[in-house]
Amino acid sequence: QVQLVESGGGLVQAGGSLRLSCAASGRTFSTYSMGWFRQAPGKERDFVAAIRSKTNTTYYADSVKGRFTISRDNAKNTMYLQMNSLKPEDTAVYYCAARPGYSFSVQSAGSFNYWGQGTQVTVSS
Repeated sequence: QVQLVESGGGLVQAGGSLRLSCAASGRTFSTYSMGWFRQAPGKERDFVAAIRSKTNTTYYADSVKGRFTISRDNAKNTMYLQMNSLKPEDTAVYYCAARPGYSFSVQSAGSFNYWGQGTQVTVSS
């Protein structure tokens, strides 16, 4: 089992940047595929980005491609989401997610077993 804790959210002006972190407990972080999802008020939880274990292949939602970068540091048991050129429509609670292995659909929230508590990102216009 793994526990996830997000940090790095906050209030930023449009065009600004934030870096989210997701710290994971346990010794087997490297074997987990990881993802970022976000949920705005009244909306469903949407895929943002993911990174597979073993291959470190990355995936992005079209809405963030070219602006966001997902990465992981297995030595620190931490995943990151660098968010640049932020837009008001990026405002949401951002959640990190984890699942052991790498052979599953990482774009689907239902694929992930473990979730953090979320961190609020607010982008003002």
